[in-house]
Amino acid sequence: MRILAIETSCDETAAAVVEDGRVLRSHVVASQAAFHAKYGGIFPELAARMHVEAIVPVTREALSQAGLSWEAIDAIAVTYGPGLPGSLVVGVSFAKALAFARRKPLIAVNHLEGHLYAHRLRVEGNPPEDLPTPFLALIVSGGHTELIWARDLLDHRRVGWTIDDAAGEAFDKVARLLGLGFPGGPAIERIAREGDPQAFPFPALPKVDDPLWFSFSGLKTAVLRAVERFQGQPLPVADLAASFQAAVVEQLVTKTLEALRRYEARAILISGGVSANQLLRSEMARRAPVPVVAPPPWLCTDNAAMIGAAAELHARAGRFASLDLEVDPDAKIG
Repeated sequence: MRILAIETSCDETAAAVVEDGRVLRSHVVASQAAFHAKYGGIFPELAARMHVEAIVPVTREALSQAGLSWEAIDAIAVTYGPGLPGSLVVGVSFAKALAFARRKPLIAVNHLEGHLYAHRLRVEGNPPEDLPTPFLALIVSGGHTELIWARDLLDHRRVGWTIDDAAGEAFDKVARLLGLGFPGGPAIERIAREGDPQAFPFPALPKVDDPLWFSFSGLKTAVLRAVERFQGQPLPVADLAASFQAAVVEQLVTKTLEALRRYEARAILISGGVSANQLLRSEMARRAPVPVVAPPPWLCTDNAAMIGAAAELHARAGRFASLDLEVDPDAKIG
């Protein structure tokens, strides 16, 4: 089954052709990151307008790379949520129009399910087969920090989540505070290599009611207070970045391992944009008693390939959407 997948949940306009949920025939992403960097974050209205401009050429390029005509496409898949409302509307409206005009079935995919099943694609850096079930997934991206227990494919339950900022949001805000620009995750990781992760004793584990709840607001405030102490003096940016990153990674790893103690799992998957962080990958692999899998970094950020991988599972289960499909900016998984 060949699926044309479309992803516009945030600031990447992406299209891909995925065959049988595994084979990546094409992969095209038009990123807006450089544009939004001057605002220090994503400007939602402008993001939606840029999706409108990019979605047709991106889709055409995906078909061209795949070397396929419309007749060879079996279904259209699209992210319906969660995400920025205006951005989602562009992708869903376009996908519905394609499905109607080309007489193709429509598949609605939760963006987080895409991150959950990005490992299914047969590309370098991914495992050759599906993860053994049940498995535990840490989805950690710009707007989401969640623990998902997958009892089987398409049978999953959300068991942990952030009660305030997501880890990616904390990276962005601290990077802005340190003058490192946007997006914050890669910038902090780069400069943290030059710093001492023990220079500042930032709080890694927040006081929350449930050990599987995440919270990064206190950590973010601790960094702000540390920065304020250096008024009029050179700021030790590398040490601050390294100490902050170490605290974030400690929280992510500790809570994932706590979930592993509560829920039977044969493997751990980490996915989403922040999962490209090498310290997170190495610490999780070092401390986990089960295999740890992470997609290659280019599949961790938002893309349509992962949407196509998840869509094939829905198609196999007979789960298709109607042309009345609406966006759900706050869609939950599980």
